[in-house]
Amino acid sequence: MSKSRARLATSSASILAAALVLSSCGGSKSADDEGSPAAESCVDTSGDTIKLGFLNSTSGAMAISEQTVRDSLLLAAEEINADGGILGKKIEPVEEDGASDPAVFAEKAQKLLTSDCVAAVFGGWTSASRKAMLPVVEGAGGLLFYPVQYEGLEASENIYYTGATTNQQIIPAMDFLASEGAKTLFLAGSDYVFPRTANKIIKQYAAELGIEIVGEEYVPLDSDDWSTQVAKIVDAKPDFVFNTINGSSNVGFIKAYYEQGLGPDSSPIISVSIAEEEAPAMGKDVTGQYAAWNYFQSVESPANTAFIEAFQAEYGADRPTSDPMEAAYTSLHLYKNIVEKAESFDVDDINAASDGVSFDAPEGTVTIDGDNHHIAKTGLIGKINADNQFDVVWSSEEPIEPDPFLEGYDWWDPNAE
Repeated sequence: MSKSRARLATSSASILAAALVLSSCGGSKSADDEGSPAAESCVDTSGDTIKLGFLNSTSGAMAISEQTVRDSLLLAAEEINADGGILGKKIEPVEEDGASDPAVFAEKAQKLLTSDCVAAVFGGWTSASRKAMLPVVEGAGGLLFYPVQYEGLEASENIYYTGATTNQQIIPAMDFLASEGAKTLFLAGSDYVFPRTANKIIKQYAAELGIEIVGEEYVPLDSDDWSTQVAKIVDAKPDFVFNTINGSSNVGFIKAYYEQGLGPDSSPIISVSIAEEEAPAMGKDVTGQYAAWNYFQSVESPANTAFIEAFQAEYGADRPTSDPMEAAYTSLHLYKNIVEKAESFDVDDINAASDGVSFDAPEGTVTIDGDNHHIAKTGLIGKINADNQFDVVWSSEEPIEPDPFLEGYDWWDPNAE
């Protein structure tokens, strides 16, 4: 086993402990502390359907973002079923609500894998939800397909990461800011693992680029009061604000930002969680602000045109597409392709077959790195226009190979404060 595949980022003690308790009943690929054999998998492949778990927040602070991920998973399932299913078996979705709560995600993942006996789970958004599910999925010997950009520093044989890791989103965003001549940067994030870890990386790369960090503020994920923190941005007058806020808290941040006189001509924002779905929900005109992703609805390709047409035919012509939902849609198609290459729903067989499996995704052709379970992705920077769409203003041009542990970057020190 390689170094990157073996290492895992640690979660907070409370989340990890809760998740471990939930996973204590075991699963198909794990053994208990005394070394007894793991329980046999309860996944039933004898019939003409295969159960897959869709676990997304349809309530709580993250519902503003995760509902669209749910919708795209259901679309992909419909498409795959219409094309004959996976190994001839139709997908039977089993849906659960993560309720924007990491502990609920852990509980529901346990239920899906050991009671509902799904072959794989698809979903999660925040890194807190992923880290809560990680020991549960590993303990049950299951699979999780996680569709959202995250802070990296993690790899698991039981998780496939179809959103961006740090060197595919955060680092390209910083390269863009440097190309724009930014000299000062203010960091605004939600108070949990992704923003704090991402900002640790940002601060180290900013020092390498000669960009000064002039402020760093956090607000709880379920809070929308940013007035005090935005006042500090007004005082600091940064060239850019790097936004790692998630969920509906963005609405409060944007409200305070504009009400206190800031705008794209003074201290523009570059976000890594505001996409086409969120932009019109901000309550303010966000034209001229920026976002770093690996997919925008404006990407021109036959695969993206077909994806947009299918999604809007299913959910309405006014529904936009966005990066996380595209990554979720892609994840299900990738799963199908891996299973059919492996000719098996068994987790070990899937992992053995995963390297090099690709899919002609709306963002472009994506390919799985079997060593770290991430995929190569093209970095994009978009500028919001008056239609709440994104005009691409910067691109890496080619897919960036995933480097979740930043092993290829000499400036990165994981042990630094």
